[in-house]
This record gives sequence, structure tokens and C-alpha cells, in this order.
Amino acid sequence: MSAWLKDETTLHTGAAPHHGVDIFALLRDRTENRTTDDRAAQVTASGAAWLAGATPYPRSTLSRWESHPGSPGVLPCGSSFDVVNVPALFGRRMLERLWTEGPGSGPVATHRGRMLLFASPGTAQRLPSLLAWEEWGTGSAGRPRTHQASMPPLLCHGSGDAVTVPPLAGGSNAGGPRWVVAPDTRDPWLPGPDVLLWACVRVGRSAAPSTTGYSIFPPADPGANVYDVTRRR
Repeated sequence: MSAWLKDETTLHTGAAPHHGVDIFALLRDRTENRTTDDRAAQVTASGAAWLAGATPYPRSTLSRWESHPGSPGVLPCGSSFDVVNVPALFGRRMLERLWTEGPGSGPVATHRGRMLLFASPGTAQRLPSLLAWEEWGTGSAGRPRTHQASMPPLLCHGSGDAVTVPPLAGGSNAGGPRWVVAPDTRDPWLPGPDVLLWACVRVGRSAAPSTTGYSIFPPADPGANVYDVTRRR
């Protein structure tokens, strides 16, 4: 954290001038002029500082963004955040649950038909285990595959992984990465594995089993004994 810029207006102090733009001034102007409709999808200066803090050299990262403010970037996972990567439709339904019934979300981006949910560090390691415990795992020998078919492909990016993030300024090409919920603070709240598991379960329960097959419960055992518990005294 100590490597982060203490003053967002002093990026060029002691450095040779170049032909880039002042990314912080640009982001401040865009923040002041943006409307309510697009507010959530635009990065603020503080959000840019938080993203740069995920790298070993935040100042160098910010300098590169100044030179190319409209280009996507690549950031490492595992220190400042992990990323949960889900199909776009499933991710949209997760977001709806998180914002209408849950605690909200951290930054969220879309890229190549998938949604990237920024999560607290460690989520990439814990969430698959929790999903497996809910019978939504990647499957092991002898485990029924019903839930594998109903659970969409879910990728967790953590320590040692990197993700493409949308441009800080300007729009993205068609199909390119873009922000759905952009970072706007140096210390954003990030959901943990328990919150994201809750959202997955809610989305699964909201779908009719006859049409989608989503379920958090294992299939019934056709050979099991059935007892009428209503007659118990």
C-alpha cells in the first residue's frame, strides 16, 4: 500500500514529460460529467489507484495507463483481489440477487461473453470447495453428474493467475472488456466465497428444475426406503 500514490495530482513529479494524458485528471473530469445511468460503469481516479495497487509496481502501471488510457490492461490476481469468471447470463442473475437481496457486489466486468466478479483474496481457493460441498463440484469418480450438467462453467482466478481488465477511459470495442460495476474507491468492498456461494444457490433455486435442472440437492435414490413421517407420534 505504501507504494500507492499519496497525491493523485503528482504523477509526473520528478519525471520526464511524455505525450500521454493525465489519467487522473481525465477520470476526474469524466466522473464529474457522467450521468446517473452510466455512473456505475466508469472508473474513478481512486478506483484506478486501487487497480494499479494489485501490481508490484503501481507507479509504472499508472504511467502505462496514462500513455494508453483506452486500452485494456492485464492485472495479477491473488493479492488485492481474486476473480470469479462465470457465463454472462448466469453472472447477470447473480448480480441481480446480490443487489436486490444481498450485500451488493464489488467491481464487475464483462469479457468475451463471460462476467468477471472481483472477489476477496482467497475466494478462488475456497469457492470450488464450497460448491462441491453443495453437490455442485467439478465431479469425482462415483459422484452423480446431474449437478455438473446444471452448473455452468465457473472459473476461479487466484494467486498465480492474471485477468484482462477493461480500459480505464473510453469505450471498448464490440465484444471487448467493459465495466458493469467499475471500481470507484481505493478500498472497495469485495464479496467472499460465502457470499458468492449464496448468490449461486439463489440463482439455482429460482430456476424451475423441469426447465433448467438447477438444484443444490442431490438426486433422489430410487432404491431408498420412504417413510410417512406425518404419521409419526
